[in-house]
Amino acid sequence: MNTSAAAVGLPEQLPGIDWITDTNRIGRLSQDFAWFSPVLKRELQGKQGDIAVRPRTEDEIAGVVAACARQRIPITVRGSGTGNYGQATPLHGGVILDMSGYGEALWVRGDVGRAQAGIRLSAFDQFARAHGRELRWLPSTFRSATLGGLFGGGFGGAGSINYGPLAAPGNVLAAKVMTIEPEPRVVELRGPEAMALHHTYGTNGLVLELEVALAPSVEWTECIVAFDDFDRALDFAYRFGQAPGLVKKEVCFLGAPAPDYLTALADHLPRGCHAVLVLVAPSSEEGMRELVTGLGGTVTYHRTAEQVRQSPRTLLEFSWNHTTLHALKVDKTLTYIQSGFDPARCLEQVRALEQALAGEVMMHLEFLRTKEGAFNCSGLQLIKYRSDERLEAIMQIYRDHGVQINNPHVYIVEDGKQRAGLDPEVLAAKTRFDPQGLLNPGKLRSWTGPAAS
Repeated sequence: MNTSAAAVGLPEQLPGIDWITDTNRIGRLSQDFAWFSPVLKRELQGKQGDIAVRPRTEDEIAGVVAACARQRIPITVRGSGTGNYGQATPLHGGVILDMSGYGEALWVRGDVGRAQAGIRLSAFDQFARAHGRELRWLPSTFRSATLGGLFGGGFGGAGSINYGPLAAPGNVLAAKVMTIEPEPRVVELRGPEAMALHHTYGTNGLVLELEVALAPSVEWTECIVAFDDFDRALDFAYRFGQAPGLVKKEVCFLGAPAPDYLTALADHLPRGCHAVLVLVAPSSEEGMRELVTGLGGTVTYHRTAEQVRQSPRTLLEFSWNHTTLHALKVDKTLTYIQSGFDPARCLEQVRALEQALAGEVMMHLEFLRTKEGAFNCSGLQLIKYRSDERLEAIMQIYRDHGVQINNPHVYIVEDGKQRAGLDPEVLAAKTRFDPQGLLNPGKLRSWTGPAAS
């Protein structure tokens, strides 16, 4: 029996689990936001699973895994599908294992919290806030993104300006993992062992639970600061972000004309302006405004935490890759790149690239701490897409300026963030937790063990 027929027959073997057999629903569950990239949209067209399942207990997950392992059926694990690299798109059919039904917040103890992988980040953050804590990082997709999805395919988000990305030591403390075997085992990983499964698109382990460090909760104020001058706006973002005494959670810089695409905020973004979106602690707002005044900016938007709770939106949903989403709603010919600057000369690099590519590339920067703790910025630049060749040429121009590119137009792990070389620990985890090579096959080029047929 081929794996496709075997996958379709699984509901008869495992009744009582929430199986999804409708072709249209399976198609939707086989996709994420890879369509942000015209390259991935083309290359992943038509790829989908044979069946999907939404387990709600560890026993149900183990039952699905065991049946797939016995029959060598590929498994693609997904959360809410808010990734951008086709992580949730299977290349070889099989089972889509939707973890969004396995989403319980387990506990908060002091500055540490634990939850099942399928919990939505917004729910986990709310749970932590009831204990006087909050998540250290929130991506712009926090309302729908899951904890496991962020760990498997994400980077960080608002809060990374204080705590760095997820990969920074001390952010993710432990992971509970299930092996993909006929008799699945459950293993607890701590520290660096757990991080071998981070940002590997679910290719080398099935994460059941995550234990993460939390931050003290703050009632954040949201502001937009508008500038007429690119350099002054950039200086404000850098100086405010770096100021150690000014408490903030988010600093997002948008060079003109990027703010023009945020049509829902048009009343607060003068046409053609350069804008900085910030989340600031109320006690630090006065100091922030002094910087604004000194650099000739204007605070055009101000919302207290209570006003944000009563609003249908937060500024976080206009930052990070939500900026790209809003821009694509206006102009579907746009795409983006992801870039990491040199902390020692990031402003110099930004200004040089703005001069070299203005009119074709729109500067979008997220200020943060690196994994090592240096203050820096990471880019999610908007690009007017012309061709694959021009897109690659733009990325090379960035590299020529000493800027790292994490290519969002590829779906293989080694071609994206791990371009410099795959960490051997990633392959060691693959051998340990997925010895038959059933997890998301085709996404890990360096794997030379058995492959799902």
